[in-house]
Amino acid sequence: MTTKRATRAAGASRQRAANPKERAEHGPKLLESMLRIRRFEERCVELYSAARIRGFVHLYIGEEAVAVGVNEALTQDDAIVSTYREHGHALARGLTAEAVMAEMFGKATGCSHGRGGSMHLFDADRRFYGGNAIVGGGLPLAAGLALADRMNDRSRVTCCFFGDGAVAEGEFHETANLAALWELPLLLVCENNRYAMGTALDRAQAQTDLALRASSYGMVAWAVDGMDVDAVETAARRATEAIRAGGGPHFLELRTYRFRAHSMYDPDRYRDKSEIERWKKQDPVVTFADRLRREHALPTVRLHAIETRVSTEIERAVEAAELAAPEPVEDLLLHVTSEAGKEREKEEARS
Repeated sequence: MTTKRATRAAGASRQRAANPKERAEHGPKLLESMLRIRRFEERCVELYSAARIRGFVHLYIGEEAVAVGVNEALTQDDAIVSTYREHGHALARGLTAEAVMAEMFGKATGCSHGRGGSMHLFDADRRFYGGNAIVGGGLPLAAGLALADRMNDRSRVTCCFFGDGAVAEGEFHETANLAALWELPLLLVCENNRYAMGTALDRAQAQTDLALRASSYGMVAWAVDGMDVDAVETAARRATEAIRAGGGPHFLELRTYRFRAHSMYDPDRYRDKSEIERWKKQDPVVTFADRLRREHALPTVRLHAIETRVSTEIERAVEAAELAAPEPVEDLLLHVTSEAGKEREKEEARS
């Protein structure tokens, strides 16, 4: 995308946001995206409990506004680097529920051919460069993608999601320093859900204002209500427009909360149940649906239609995943090295 095209796209996004009629139609789209993530995750709980999904599973329930709001500010030319809690990011990016569910089942029709499972969703065509099982492990990769775009004078943004625990990792500080130093087109999105696995933020980090810490590297940074999809989208649009205009890296601290434990293995004994219930009153899906009813007079029949459409989509994804075949044993050595690398090995063997 050229700079002029990026400028036009940014202007169009501002115009749409200011247009009440378009905004009224945009709201149900956001709700449907969040509801798709919520129902997908709830179905994963059932499937995991029934031992139909195996391995590690980190659920995104409660954080849907972050994935949906941020993705609304990105173009298809932009890139996303994710974490091990990436089902919501993938679905918001446009990966189909069928492709993601098949990956959860370890089937060949999955987005990573059944090789990645829950923590390693990947789709190069959508520039979704995967989940990462290492805390903060995606940050250097995102910096590399952004550097490549800068060196090739491409008006693209690389968006990197990570949790509050990653801010304590060396990869974050190295990436933030180089991104600011090289003025990389990088959007750093910290999903601050208050807990790094089972450790509360204030028990692990002396400075809990993560946006303030990021700003020490000379980049623009601010905190946002991560339970409000409108607030998230507005902040993400502001950040991406500034990045495309040459403003260098930006950092968003999206203050959110996961309603489920860290993973399906986690007994969740480190949080007071009353704390969880307090946060559930800010449920991003429920509160946004209420707002659409109240401010845009969204009829109940339309809400029911959205719910039905999403539920049907998820059930079809489960059915397809169960019927799909696992990857054939004879294909297990595929994708281990690049095809170009294999050709070089053949040439070296012949010489």
